[in-house]
Amino acid sequence: MVKTYYLYIDGKWLASHSGETFDKINPATEEVIGKFPKGNKEDVKKAVDAAEDAFDNWSDIPPPKRGKILLKFAQLLEQNKEELAKEMTEEMGKVLVEARGDVQEAIDMAEYMAGEGRRLFGKTTTSELKDKFAMTIRDPIGVVGCITPWNFPIAIPSWKLMPALVCGNTVIFKPSSDTPRCAIRFVELLEKAGVPKGVINLVTGSGNDVGMEIVRNKKVRMISFTGHKETGKQILKEAGIKKVSLEMGSKNVIIIMDDADLDLALDGVVWGAFGTTGQRCTAASRVIVHEDLKKKFEQHLVERAKKLKVGYGLDKGIDVGPLVNKGALEKVHGYTEIGKKEGAKLLTGGNRVGTKGFFYSPTVFTEVSTKMKIFQEEIFGPTVAIFSCKNLNEAIYAANSVEYGLSFSIFTKNINNAFRAIKKLQSGIVYINAPTIGAEVHLPFGGVKDTGFTREAGWSGIEEFSNEKTVYIDYSGKLQKAQIDTD
Repeated sequence: MVKTYYLYIDGKWLASHSGETFDKINPATEEVIGKFPKGNKEDVKKAVDAAEDAFDNWSDIPPPKRGKILLKFAQLLEQNKEELAKEMTEEMGKVLVEARGDVQEAIDMAEYMAGEGRRLFGKTTTSELKDKFAMTIRDPIGVVGCITPWNFPIAIPSWKLMPALVCGNTVIFKPSSDTPRCAIRFVELLEKAGVPKGVINLVTGSGNDVGMEIVRNKKVRMISFTGHKETGKQILKEAGIKKVSLEMGSKNVIIIMDDADLDLALDGVVWGAFGTTGQRCTAASRVIVHEDLKKKFEQHLVERAKKLKVGYGLDKGIDVGPLVNKGALEKVHGYTEIGKKEGAKLLTGGNRVGTKGFFYSPTVFTEVSTKMKIFQEEIFGPTVAIFSCKNLNEAIYAANSVEYGLSFSIFTKNINNAFRAIKKLQSGIVYINAPTIGAEVHLPFGGVKDTGFTREAGWSGIEEFSNEKTVYIDYSGKLQKAQIDTD
């Protein structure tokens, strides 16, 4: 029998006010794995009211004690890591070893943010007046709406909820409808870790019925969103006067210079482009290779791509799992057809694999120009577009020619090349001699340009989910007037 799941509001597991459910299928087998509630506006309002009611008590708990709950959550994630990873592979398709990494990222984030409960640093500074003290402290924002994607269904919620909770906020959590079960497992463990009722509320459902109601609700004081650019634009229009944090994907690049370690660069491209079936906001979907290496690089990359085993991520020896759903499969293949029509040369792949499940072959295009859609637009699949360059300046210019700027990479043995790339690449993250994936939880994560302006993880995660309050203490015993001339 197919299991039916529930919303989590004010410490209780409840059916949606709508009474309706939706099915979620395994993208590898197309079997239904569960029925999930179609939340609506009434469910969101109930969740927001619960979060608002819980805010005062939660924010009054000393931050180190909030951190202990997060540490307990990290321990529970560790204990349930294998089960969570297998369920993730069933739900969204990434191969098991990557699913384990997804859970590990959440463990790392929970541990890091638990420690932030002992910090939450403000600053002290001098005053321009005598006998006056100046400092800043960090306050929680209030009720926070966290809207998360499906591609990292345990890790990305942790990037948002862990700093939000340790800072003293209460949360409305709206996951992608492609990964509702992972979100439910996440909240079950938070509940078991000791998060009080009302502090975390989970509402599943559509972006229109659930997501936009969270965005528009005036009691919600912050929206943290990771997802598609067009959705992010709509959030900015609808949110009103509240803090909005957006991360909206990218079109990342690996530059390979003529002095690069070619074997290392190939390893980086294969992992960066085809890991998670290319379904990462940091995926390397463009490669800019020096013309002197182009022919040799293409030959080796095609050989490597053809050897990758596509299949169900729970089976042994699988390198590339399915795309998340039928729509994603059609979108990726649509870009293959666009690439052909634009005049790019297809070196390998470009086809669906099998008749059941949403599998797509690792795909490599060459003879790509910077104007082509497969060079400019985010595909979110196992597709690589190769462009050749004569020198570093040309490579950087091509790299920066897209709307996005999240994670860019260069392979070179020349330190001058490396530092010029660090300075000139328009991205929030730069890797030297490593692919575009591999962010660590104690460092800021985010991009520039149309990627958005979010900075999550590390100290930036605390800054993102708290307000900085400036405090002045005048102990002079008299009225002092800043900036006013005195005799």
